[in-house]
Amino acid sequence: MDRQLLSGNEAIAWAARDAGFALGAGYPGTPSTEILEHLSALGGKAQWSPNEKVALEVAIGVAFGGGRAIATMKHVGLNVASDPLFTAAYTGVSGALIVVSADDPGMASSQNEQDNRHYAVAAGIAMLEPTDSQEAYDFLHVAVDISERWHLPVLLRLTTRVCHSKTIVQREVPNSKPPLPRFHRDLPGRVMIPAYARPAHRRLRVKLAEISAWNETSPLNSVIPGEGAEGIITSGISFMHAREAAPGASIMKVGLTYPLPFDRIARFAAGFERCWVIEEGDPYLADAICARGIPVRSKPDMYRFGELNVNRVRRILAGESSPEPGLASGKLPQLCEGCAHRLVFEALGKQDCIVAGDIGCYSLGVLPPFNAMDTCVCMGASIGVGLGLRHVLPPDQARRVVSVIGDSTFVHSGITGLVEMVYNPPATGHVVIILDNGTTAMTGHQEHPGTGRTLDHRSTGKISYEDLGRALGLEQVHVVEPRVGSNEFAELLAASLASQQLVLIISRRPCLLAARQIREYESKSLPSPANCHAG
Repeated sequence: MDRQLLSGNEAIAWAARDAGFALGAGYPGTPSTEILEHLSALGGKAQWSPNEKVALEVAIGVAFGGGRAIATMKHVGLNVASDPLFTAAYTGVSGALIVVSADDPGMASSQNEQDNRHYAVAAGIAMLEPTDSQEAYDFLHVAVDISERWHLPVLLRLTTRVCHSKTIVQREVPNSKPPLPRFHRDLPGRVMIPAYARPAHRRLRVKLAEISAWNETSPLNSVIPGEGAEGIITSGISFMHAREAAPGASIMKVGLTYPLPFDRIARFAAGFERCWVIEEGDPYLADAICARGIPVRSKPDMYRFGELNVNRVRRILAGESSPEPGLASGKLPQLCEGCAHRLVFEALGKQDCIVAGDIGCYSLGVLPPFNAMDTCVCMGASIGVGLGLRHVLPPDQARRVVSVIGDSTFVHSGITGLVEMVYNPPATGHVVIILDNGTTAMTGHQEHPGTGRTLDHRSTGKISYEDLGRALGLEQVHVVEPRVGSNEFAELLAASLASQQLVLIISRRPCLLAARQIREYESKSLPSPANCHAG
């Protein structure tokens, strides 16, 4: 037994290592990024994929082969991975398949605060919600047991506080080793044509009913007895807030939150005059419990926004719905001084461009002093949105539309937008600018397929954006390095807009914060493990 002070992300990495996971795959995104980075540092096999969909598909392949796999992503990443997730619930798996969704209540670093607990219901997979780092470690082991017992993917749903807060963790390495990977042909179980998918759906519902029955007596759900006429039902980090806000209340903490243990919940709620449901985000638990005819009280709608804390939980329990104190205003974030993106946005502003933007540190181009971004929807959307604007706007406005996208984001989900541009070109042409700073800067300078280095910074294949653009048939492909005192980029932008042709501009200059590290990685030129030769 080993005691350590770990964040939730670090605890999951340790659990994956201790449980003998064959592979961890994902895409970096706060608050989930450190899971795979730490797993790699511990000697586990971890890799960044081009996007979350690919990461989950690779993990599914590992689990089809009987290995244990974990796919990690932030909440919006599960939107990208939802296509394979839903069908993987039908196919089932041979090994363990754990999907980590790290939600971001309050949108500390995200474009929305969706509640991914709904995905478990929609996809039909079991879901676990740890409260702290110890449960993050323990619940991953439990998720493996559930996944291998019922041959289903399992969703491990975290939130920002659980991911990043540190608590004591006691590790207990399982005595048994994971099964050896081996492929067994199962056409009706793995090939989801309609004739096989219909019975697969029925099998899935039978499995969920079995998990629901098991959950009624599962140790994952616990009751902390208290005094008084009020009871509280809660899960995840909300349990910590509720314990401090109402130390004398009886609390039922639900660990396996789909399928829910409704009989156990009903017995608990029946013992109190008033039973509250305390949860962050949507009233997921409250709505499900009320739909079963179990009388519980839910929070007012004003508390579904942002993170909960002890004071907010006290207000909920007191029935307080008066306006909350506003957050103290802070300094707006800015692009770094000397960042090459600043020169790009200055040029876009001077040209009075209509800028379809994207997700990355360059999203800060929307703020003063640039105010040079007009849309930002999701990763990769800049190209499609820009094309849509070009198709519909009057010519004088259409000619000013530019799509701006980062290098990692382009690989993630911008390539198909470039294909769309070639396939359905607007009458006025279009200009796409890839801001290539050689790293995934926004989440902490991770590698991606355009850097030519793997998660642990070893050399591997490298995507060339300019070669890709030319291979797609683009005739106007330009690589430029924005520099202070040079008008080269501004002149290229002006000429590209005037040409009314399809133009791809790669604005290339390493991120200032990562440039030194990049030089060190390139000087070492560590070979990829796949390219290493024994002897």
